[in-house]
Amino acid sequence: MKSRAPAFPYLLWMAIFIVVPMLLIAYYAFTGPEGQFTIDYISQVGEYTPVLIRSVWLAFIATIICLLLAYPLAFFISRRGGASQRTMIMLIMLPMWMNFLLRTYAWMTILEKNGLINRLLSNFGIGPLEMINTQGAVVLGMIYNYLPFMILPLYSIMTKIPNSLIEAAQDLGCSQIQVLGRILIPLTIPGISTGVIMVFVPSVSTFVISRMLGGGGNLLIGDLIELQFLGNAYNPNLGAAISLVLMVLVLLCMSITNQFGDEEKEVAL
Repeated sequence: MKSRAPAFPYLLWMAIFIVVPMLLIAYYAFTGPEGQFTIDYISQVGEYTPVLIRSVWLAFIATIICLLLAYPLAFFISRRGGASQRTMIMLIMLPMWMNFLLRTYAWMTILEKNGLINRLLSNFGIGPLEMINTQGAVVLGMIYNYLPFMILPLYSIMTKIPNSLIEAAQDLGCSQIQVLGRILIPLTIPGISTGVIMVFVPSVSTFVISRMLGGGGNLLIGDLIELQFLGNAYNPNLGAAISLVLMVLVLLCMSITNQFGDEEKEVAL
């Protein structure tokens, strides 16, 4: 029997930073200020359904756009030579080396009323356009910050698909659309599933992007949770209840995505 000692540090890390925080969230969600059991805070979460729906909708849009942008880009990179691949991946990763807040602040200067885009458009007699403090700006911020998380899983899967397989399908009479639908998409389902989860989860729970690019009129579920813990209306029990509901929603979405991926792989086989 192999020793389990090498896994102990990982298990300890999981217990401290995953299991314990989740138990604390569940505890505060089902207790009152004096520690008594209650479901009042869970029932109050329904009052914020519009905010939850808005968060899921914007995260869904950002995820779909990231997928549409990342898929052809990842395929293009995967077909390049070794040096070209490394250079392109480095360029994709380069913005992520900067602080998340700095990247978002940069978009504020670009989209604001006196920003770079409006200054450029003013030379043609257009504008100024209202781009900042809109839902479109929030989605743009999500796409910019999380697009690499969609590209990298797709790229890692596509590099394992040999060119000979695509060439064989074309030799047998498959068009480019048929190659995409019958070869590439079924084989890249694991990368798609991973990328969707890696983009959707941080997008649906973000609060920095919505606060900086969306303004006060585009409140998302992450902003709502932050307000309960750090705002003037301090209410950690309600914040924990909202966090618990969001966690269940995210786990449900991940389960559906994984099941869809398993079914697609079975069909491909």
